[in-house]
Amino acid sequence: MFVQISVPFDTELLSLELVQSNSLVSSYCLKNFSWLILFLRATILMALVKILKKLRQKLRRQQPRQQLTYEQMLAFLKQEAHLAALNRPQHLTILAGDSLSSWFPTDLLPPERTWLNQGIAGDTSAGLLQRLELFDKIQPERIFVMIGINDLIRGVADGMILENQQQIVRYLRRVHPESQIVLQSILPHNQQFSNWKRAAPVPNSQIRQLNQEIRAIAAAEGANYLDLHSLFTDVEGNLRPELTTDGVHLSRQGYLVWRSALQMYK
Repeated sequence: MFVQISVPFDTELLSLELVQSNSLVSSYCLKNFSWLILFLRATILMALVKILKKLRQKLRRQQPRQQLTYEQMLAFLKQEAHLAALNRPQHLTILAGDSLSSWFPTDLLPPERTWLNQGIAGDTSAGLLQRLELFDKIQPERIFVMIGINDLIRGVADGMILENQQQIVRYLRRVHPESQIVLQSILPHNQQFSNWKRAAPVPNSQIRQLNQEIRAIAAAEGANYLDLHSLFTDVEGNLRPELTTDGVHLSRQGYLVWRSALQMYK
């Protein structure tokens, strides 16, 4: 015997459930597609950062035979800063200054931080002040500033150097209120090297006096001061020969000294 059971069938309810099911599927796909886009964007940014790092390393190896112009370096640093603003790496720290900062070997920078090098060879305190806006959109943990030796070589008055140092600190404090601003001392030089003898004579005593004024500016403006000068001087107050390549710029051993100071800085 066959028993026929009749079950009510609500076509409107079924249609509603299908619509809701399709909406859930679409929402799920859209959500996952958005995550995919974000993932691809992050991957591309990371790849670009690596490419720029390799380019910077290549440029350093080619110095001074193939230097970029000042304008080209500005464009290069602007692009690096833009990528850092998008990528937002942890423990971001900026080096701002002249060739001493620019030529800091990347493999010697303390590895516990992410470094953004914003140094340009030959730059002065006035030049650095004018280009601080390149990294306005970044909020790094720390900004290390070293600038002034090129001012001295060009005969810029001490008062103008100190005024620019003060304006640099004030600008950075205003634009990067959460960042720790660190003014680093101007390093000594060594006139025994032929390259330095061709430049304007600058007594190391003048540099020592300027550093005292820079320390005072840092204290007055709510910044910090890192004394590197004393780590690089010999008994006569000159730049130690084993730490330099030409009486002004640093050797690899010189950068190791600087690296140690950055690592120990609190």
